[in-house]
Amino acid sequence: MQNLNTYILAIESSCDDTSCAILNKEAVLSNVTANQKIHEKYGGVVPELASRDHQKNIIPVVEAALKKANVSLQDLQAIAITRGPGLMGSLLVGLSFAKSLSLALGIPLIEVNHMQGHILAHFIKEPRDKAEGTEMKQKTDHPLFPFLCLTASGGHTQLVKITDYLSFEVLGETIDDAVGEAFDKAAKILGLPYPGGPMIDKLAKEGDKTKFTFAHTKVPGRDYSFSGIKTSFLYFVQNNVQKNENFIAENLKDICASYQQHLIQVLLKNVKQVLKETGIKHLAIAGGVSANSGLRKQVVELEDELGIKTFIPKFEYCTDNAAMIGITAYYKFLRNDFSNLGITPMARMSL
Repeated sequence: MQNLNTYILAIESSCDDTSCAILNKEAVLSNVTANQKIHEKYGGVVPELASRDHQKNIIPVVEAALKKANVSLQDLQAIAITRGPGLMGSLLVGLSFAKSLSLALGIPLIEVNHMQGHILAHFIKEPRDKAEGTEMKQKTDHPLFPFLCLTASGGHTQLVKITDYLSFEVLGETIDDAVGEAFDKAAKILGLPYPGGPMIDKLAKEGDKTKFTFAHTKVPGRDYSFSGIKTSFLYFVQNNVQKNENFIAENLKDICASYQQHLIQVLLKNVKQVLKETGIKHLAIAGGVSANSGLRKQVVELEDELGIKTFIPKFEYCTDNAAMIGITAYYKFLRNDFSNLGITPMARMSL
């Protein structure tokens, strides 16, 4: 008799979130994440502290995910793990645990590229409701191949063409810093708590996005650059504070709104260019910055402007999570694309 279930346990530990998910094929049965608060007082992730907390969190998170999904270790068909990109120490904790579990259970190990996971989160299925039990539905209408995805996070900014579940082509990317870093750096300059991106988004909702203007960087082709924008923002704040020591306090919401709008315009300028050049009609966004309310709103507005269809992930699938690792692993499982136990973490990993 054919096995109707394919249970995969997925682990994500690329940065400072320890996450475990249990999937049955494309359906997420549980998705448990432990966040690390210790980095807030340092204004950014401290790699050594992150890896130590992963060691503390990984067993409780895995146990919680299994319990919530009502699945035992003996039910599993594969173990999925983020191999990279990410922080070496953090990746090593997750990979070592996943290898041990794979070996102990005698089931395949599947390595996943973190950035592919963000993109394929659009294909996750979820239960209809508790009353209907295991009956599944697509969490949202999903993009059709080929589609374009803007992946935007603290470590990456890419424009990717996806022609199949595991076929990715980078059409443009940042040549220096990521857009998420541009958000967080500006927040730090303004004295906002870490993580700064969500704080800027919150304050921007009550500000005037046309109040201030910022420098544009000229990059040939479809690529991005945010290093110069960060520097110009620093000079903007310093120059105005010299004239008025209360400048930030008196204009905080307008600064946030204007700066956020500037970054969104930079992102969408290249998106529009690529959509027109390729004729692709489906656009998705992914990564931590895809949780930004301003970006989400303006991406949806592109539907009328360009005659396309857009796809916005649920908030829980924007930030790092194991469900996105599990869905990617499932498509690799179908192709028997398994990893050997000799693989090592990769801080840098191409798409």
